[in-house]
Amino acid sequence: MAPLPGNFQGGLLEGRSQRAAQPWPPPGLAEALTTLGLDGEREYAGDIFVSVMAGQALPKTDLPRAVTAEMRALVVDWLVQVHEYLGLAGDTLYLAVHLLDSYLRVAPVRLRHLQLLGVACLFVACKVEESTRPEPASLCLLGAGSFSPAQLLRAERRLLSRLNFQLYYPGPLLCLGLLAALARSRPRVVLLATYFLELSVLEAEAAGWEPGRRAAAALALAQSVLLHEGGEGPELGLYSKAELGPIEPCMARAALRGPAPGRAAVFLKYARPQRQCISLTAARLLSRTCPAPP
Repeated sequence: MAPLPGNFQGGLLEGRSQRAAQPWPPPGLAEALTTLGLDGEREYAGDIFVSVMAGQALPKTDLPRAVTAEMRALVVDWLVQVHEYLGLAGDTLYLAVHLLDSYLRVAPVRLRHLQLLGVACLFVACKVEESTRPEPASLCLLGAGSFSPAQLLRAERRLLSRLNFQLYYPGPLLCLGLLAALARSRPRVVLLATYFLELSVLEAEAAGWEPGRRAAAALALAQSVLLHEGGEGPELGLYSKAELGPIEPCMARAALRGPAPGRAAVFLKYARPQRQCISLTAARLLSRTCPAPP
């Protein structure tokens, strides 16, 4: 197994005195990569772990004046529906939302163009993550004719230009897969953690959380909610409770909110039998320990 680079302490670990010293790389890292189908990459296990887990959060800046957190959530909720309808990969959704949040931090956006920006972000994310991508015309049809293919392509050029083509993003879903494999989490726990993680895309503040910390919070919350079922693997200790503290309550509140107007897509998606009705289970179990959200 390759040793971790010397600057790793200055990235993932620096300034985290509340966490006890942990062995690095984490025990079982190479085996976790095998679980994820990366058996051929065991030699680079340490480098892969650093690349995935040391992803940076976006700057904690306010949304543009014309865009409220609720308007952003409305667009992201619609993107979740389009993403599911097209049967796209999970990483595509997280990249699209990351591009949306990145653009909102560097350029002004008129409210009437927010949906067009969201579709442009999804279009670019498909080019990065998917083997085949939807045609501009089909995306415009899903937008109910609110914009044309020419407008979508212009929005794509603006997006790429303002972001300087910085499209690499080791998203939280990849981090969750790695952390769950390390912790030997059961499939039901991983499913619940995936639900919590996807709920977080609706929250504007989630862009200020590092992908690895966000994934760790989702996994920790899922393990806590399903604690009565037992059988969990070892705690990784990559993040202290204080570091996960602001994130877990946000995810819990979102799960308790249920299918609220403009924020229903993720809840309803995970309420289906194909996903074990896990959103209903989460709301029921959380309601026993958490107060209802305002």
